[in-house]
Amino acid sequence: MKAHIALAACAVVPVMALAAAPDPLPPAWTLTGMNPQKFTAGVDQDLGVKGAKFLRNKADDPNAWAALVQPISAQNYLGQRIRFRAFVKTRDVSGWAGLWMRVDNHAGRTIAFYNSADKPIKGSTDWQERSVVLDVPQEGAIIVFGVINNGKGQVWMDRLGFEQVGQDVPVDVQQPGRQLPAVPVL
Repeated sequence: MKAHIALAACAVVPVMALAAAPDPLPPAWTLTGMNPQKFTAGVDQDLGVKGAKFLRNKADDPNAWAALVQPISAQNYLGQRIRFRAFVKTRDVSGWAGLWMRVDNHAGRTIAFYNSADKPIKGSTDWQERSVVLDVPQEGAIIVFGVINNGKGQVWMDRLGFEQVGQDVPVDVQQPGRQLPAVPVL
């Protein structure tokens, strides 16, 4: 009797593992960043996050960062204010995570950008709605949006939206980074 129970338990484990395996990302989504090889991404099928896109640091490297992104043509949004929104959940994020968006011109130069570094999501959090709002200049060619994970841990995003908004909705402004010295220190 005990042998049958042990065999039955062994047979269930692989089936459960297969059921929880993530699905591949839809073709429009890609992994990018400084260390994309240290991350894995997909569509989670675990209970509670079923169907959510995720980005996980598989190398457990606290200094690595990557982003899960989708680029689209800016043609339909020129001169408009747009909002990318999603519900975001994190687990054990050691640095920070957040939504981000940028607009590039035809030369590939970034002309609008926001990455949520000033509104970081850290540690383990439940679902929360986040958004990024940018103006798309007339010279815009490509809009890239998604989620970033800086450090260890995992971030999910679900219930994504992309929409034009009115001028009454404030634009997210990227906070300046560290101030550079005006003269070299020799």
